[in-house]
Amino acid sequence: MQVNIEELKQLIQEEYRGNQTWFAEDIGINSSYMNEILNMKKSSQSNKLCLAIIKWCEKKKRNYRKYIFFD
Repeated sequence: MQVNIEELKQLIQEEYRGNQTWFAEDIGINSSYMNEILNMKKSSQSNKLCLAIIKWCEKKKRNYRKYIFFD
């Protein structure tokens, strides 16, 4: 699994007024870790982040496949 960074940034912009920290808190991920992934300082192949996104999407009734690439 790999995060679709561009789609996730768009989601954060639309739903959280661009505030990565708010989104990170909402999905239960450390905001520094989230920032490093979104700024490509860490690999976007993060099972932890992908699973948190899937859980968030299920709660919000969104299609998680938009935000995650499956190999």
